[in-house]
Amino acid sequence: MLFLEQMAKNQVFIVALVSWFVAQTLKVIYTLIKDKKLNLYRFVGSGGMPSSHSSLVMGLSTAVGLKSGWDSIPYAIALSFALIIMYDASGVRRAVGKQAIILNKIIEDRHHHKPIGEQRLKELIGHTPFEVFAGAILGIIIANLMI
Repeated sequence: MLFLEQMAKNQVFIVALVSWFVAQTLKVIYTLIKDKKLNLYRFVGSGGMPSSHSSLVMGLSTAVGLKSGWDSIPYAIALSFALIIMYDASGVRRAVGKQAIILNKIIEDRHHHKPIGEQRLKELIGHTPFEVFAGAILGIIIANLMI
């Protein structure tokens, strides 16, 4: 119980959570506007606009920089962590999503000829560079508003 009480008082952790929460909420709103239907799965799903991964890690690293100083070791660690996460979101995870689209098409085409028992792969996994950038900016803004 003491751990939870202390975490609830940790401003840096709260900034990271709020950054994630706002980004996930914006995904639901963005999908509602774009597709004209409410998709609550977008609140917990990965991929999409804006990147909640980027928002969380940039909110975290910005909060660490504001609290510890821009020349501190904790800020250097947090920023390095953020850059790796954002690179992964727009690089590796995006490539996996593109591969899933192709594999799903192959599975779909095969279904017309011969039934196979494969399930569709999740296609919305990674982010475009713009989605990552938007998430990063969102995290920076939230950290500056909260710290």
